[in-house]
Amino acid sequence: MRTAYSVETVRAAERALMARLPEGALMQRAAAGLAAACAELLGRVYGSRVVLLVGSGDNGGDALYAGARLARRGAGVTAVLLAPERTHGAGLGALRRAGGTVTAADAAEGPLLRADLVVDGIVGIGGKGGLRPDAERLAGVVARSAAAVVAVDLPSGVDADSGEVRGAALRADLTVTFGAYKPGLLVDPAREYAGVVRLVDIGLEPPAADAELEALQHADVARLLPVPAAESDKYRRGVVGIAAGSARYPGAAVLAVSGALRGGAGAVRYVGPAGGAVLARFPETLVSDAGPARAGRVQAWVAGPGAGDDAATVAEVLEADVPVLLDADGLRLAERDAVRRRTAPTLMTPHAGEAAALLGVRREEVEAARLAAVRELAAVYRATVLLKGSTTLVAGTGGEAVRVNATGTPWLATAGSGDVLSGLAGSLLAAGLGAVDAGSAAAYLHGLAGRFAAEGAPMGAHDVASRIPQAWRDARS
Repeated sequence: MRTAYSVETVRAAERALMARLPEGALMQRAAAGLAAACAELLGRVYGSRVVLLVGSGDNGGDALYAGARLARRGAGVTAVLLAPERTHGAGLGALRRAGGTVTAADAAEGPLLRADLVVDGIVGIGGKGGLRPDAERLAGVVARSAAAVVAVDLPSGVDADSGEVRGAALRADLTVTFGAYKPGLLVDPAREYAGVVRLVDIGLEPPAADAELEALQHADVARLLPVPAAESDKYRRGVVGIAAGSARYPGAAVLAVSGALRGGAGAVRYVGPAGGAVLARFPETLVSDAGPARAGRVQAWVAGPGAGDDAATVAEVLEADVPVLLDADGLRLAERDAVRRRTAPTLMTPHAGEAAALLGVRREEVEAARLAAVRELAAVYRATVLLKGSTTLVAGTGGEAVRVNATGTPWLATAGSGDVLSGLAGSLLAAGLGAVDAGSAAAYLHGLAGRFAAEGAPMGAHDVASRIPQAWRDARS
């Protein structure tokens, strides 16, 4: 599992480590890892042209020492000093001794446009807000160049803790981060600026309990996925109820059921006006003409996809003493107090627009501060919240680390994809997973299924559902 830590936690771990090491040893470890990553990206170091954008902090020192290593291997290295009077002195001396040169920011355009590689060491993890005007101008030059860009620890201009980008920022092809991931490297919009992220081990040991974010990997998901035992039957494996669809949107019910049937529960029970459409596609579904309270045994409910204005059914589902997933119209129709007073787990799955409506803000505000938004929603509704997007976030109610998932593909932005995800997550709830685990495992599988279904081309939500078994097998392999 990948874990990301706040700036405060990382700095505390750095202080503890530096107290045990010779002076400057930690920076040398970081610089060595940075130089190795730069050399790998260049392919041929000798004769290459490297420009260092050097700010006043330790990131600038890391860049200078890494530049010195590249210069000793035959690269032509030029350092652009954005704060000459506060440049890391020892790092600058090392670069000069290795044959590197220095230029002022106002003379940097030519070297930047001719560079093969630009190293962004302007602002470190303590930076807040966008770039200052001189750095913003250089970032514009870099954007026009053909150089590969490597960010030191994180791209300058992004917020390490929140993933927010409050102004101009530098876009990297590769970010070399030291000791631990920072939340901003895993959460959009900042993640889009980071490119490929490489973690360099420098010996930090932040407490696992202090993690701000967790990103599941294959092995983590494999441990969560339910596997039937020899004595299992369909009821022991769990029954998921789907209250979805309407005369106008019967397809939402079909898609939610399609996700649920592939999600690990033993049976899917459907209630709603789209029973004929569901049975025509999936005859194994248990279709009921009664309402949720009289539908029969159910271990978890999914309510809302394509439900139109059926507030009564959503309210009835919320009265059930089993886990409930709310999506789409269910989010709009559910009364906040009815969600807050539930004692069984509730999992809400909004996209940014729905989250904005629930919080009473503009969609752009949610998209700009996704981590803050998902935490606020979880607190306001006392529910686990899965905020859909290019990076899906899952926030629980117990103060635990937020889960982040990036297995998806932009092709998943297609009608009905969320209905499939809801059915899948609801099935995992019925099979016994907690709300955070069900949401994050479902997002992981859904993203993988989307990749398998798309393969670089458009696809539909039904294609995603059909690839869930492949994603399941891939995660367990």
